[in-house]
Formats: sequence, C-alpha cells, structure tokens
Amino acid sequence: MAQEPTPNSHTSLALLLRELDPRVTSLHVCSRASEWKLTRSQFAAALERSVFKRFAESTVSRERLEEYLETLHVDDLVLASACMQGSEPAWEYFVQTYRGYLRAAAGSLSRGSQAGTDAQELADSLFAELFGLVDGKRGEASLFRYFHGRSSLKTWLRTVLAQRHIDSLRQSRKWQPFEREDGEEETPTATQKISSPAPDPHRSRYLQRFRLALSECLEALDRQDRKRLELYYAREKTLAEMGRLLGEHESSSSRNLERTRRELRANVEQCLRTGKHTGDHHGRLPPLSEAEITLCFQYAAEDVPIDFRQMFPEKPSSRSVDRRKESS
Repeated sequence: MAQEPTPNSHTSLALLLRELDPRVTSLHVCSRASEWKLTRSQFAAALERSVFKRFAESTVSRERLEEYLETLHVDDLVLASACMQGSEPAWEYFVQTYRGYLRAAAGSLSRGSQAGTDAQELADSLFAELFGLVDGKRGEASLFRYFHGRSSLKTWLRTVLAQRHIDSLRQSRKWQPFEREDGEEETPTATQKISSPAPDPHRSRYLQRFRLALSECLEALDRQDRKRLELYYAREKTLAEMGRLLGEHESSSSRNLERTRRELRANVEQCLRTGKHTGDHHGRLPPLSEAEITLCFQYAAEDVPIDFRQMFPEKPSSRSVDRRKESS
C-alpha cells in the first residue's frame, strides 16, 4: 500500500520558498515596498508567514507554491507588513485610505443591532489593535500579523470588524448563541476577551451553515449554470473547454461563469440571512446577521472546506459500468 504523503514541515516549506528567491525579489520590486520602506528581508518574512499558515498541514509542490504566490494580494500584504514594522508613510496611507471604509463597514455590520453597538467606536477601536498598542505603548502585538494576503485587506478588515461586533454582542448577553448538540447554550469563557485572537469557538457552526446553504443554492440553480460550475470547479476544465462542451464562445463562458458566481453568492447570502433552507429536513434555521454572514464566507475562503468534486460526484461512464458488470 502506498504511503500517504505527510504535511510539509516549516523547514521544507522554507527551502521551497528559498528556491523561488528570484520570484520573491520580483514581487518585492514590483510592489510598493520601497514606498512603504519595507525591506526585502521583511517582505520575505511576511511571505513565509503566509506560506506556513496555508501549507503547514498539507503537502505542496514547488509548482503549487508558485501558483499560491501568484494569487496573493501582494500590495495589501506589503502595506500591512510595513504598518506592522512601524513605517510612518504606510500608516499615513492606511489611515487616510481605510478609516472611512472601516467606519462604513462597521455601520453596515451593526445596522439593526439590538445591542446598539456604536459603529464609529467599533471601527476606531480596531486601530489600536492594528497599531499594536499595549497599555498605551507600541508593542509587537499588531493585529496585522494575522493578515496573510490570501484575501484583500478590505475583506480581511471587514471580517475582523464582524468578529469584534459579534464578540461585543456576546459580551452584552444580547447575543442569541447557538445550541450544542445536547441542547445547552454555548457561551464564551471568561478568558475569551474581545481583544483576544483566539479561534472563534463558533467557527465550525458557521462553516456548517455555509455548506448547507451552498448545497441548497447549488441544487436550485439553472441546470446549465450548475453544469457550468461543475465543469469549472469539479472537473477543472478551462474556459475554452467549457465553451466547447456548453456550445458557447470562450468569452461567453467567462461572462456566464462570473454571472453564475454572483447569483450563487447572492442566493447563499439570502439563504443565511433568512434561515430558510428549502427542502432541508431541519426546516427553518436561525437567521444570521450581516456580521455572521461575513464570517461564514471568510471562514469558508480561509479553510477551503468546499470540495466541489463531492458536490458534483462524477458519474461513471457506460464503459466502466459494463466492465464492473463483467467482473461481477
């Protein structure tokens, strides 16, 4: 029996990344690192943190690592890393660019909140954590160390705001908690403070709700659109191959795929927002807030828990069915 591949160690990941030194240098040069006074070694350290976070528990080849580097939001990672290093130009740019966005995002997340969370206070309090203030002094605990460039900085900041908003609701005891399987309520422990970067104890439940809503909305898609997603995600077909199989031009395949993704996301959001899962044996589930929906999508993106090959199981060909019959 073939031996199962083992996860990469930090040493092997570091060696793989070192083999890609020319690419790392190119990314550093092409980014705004010099503008933010982020050295090449500091940039490489940020990439290492990102790579270790993503691949420490899984196997990765050099090709896969190269592909991962290409998908990173490098400019955002550079800005966050420079802010973490205390670069004044980076901080000036960050405050000027993101303060308004944070306040608007906080207002959207806390809209209709019974706890009456102050949106501006919620947004501005995040700056102290991002700056790494401890007892009024600058420390090395900047929240930016948890940003790895896998999503955009705006998406990540909105997710952090959502976590803080939900934490404040739980702390005020006006949060309606999920129930455990035994029917008892789960409440955060005394050590789970708002400022703590500890894992969200409800993360698995958000992922479960996301999977359920996604599966439900996939079933409700138009047959052609569902086939489109199956070919692209489960069968890993190119846009040109999809076009040939679906009888449309490659450019049309691209536009239709993007439209289908937008519609699917909107349907999943609505499903989570209303708690309505048509055909689900659980019936109506508790509706989620905008902050919780944000967490659902971000956790799904971070953990990559969706295996489309399972959602679109490949049907055996008639030839393979015939062979099985003959062997039996």
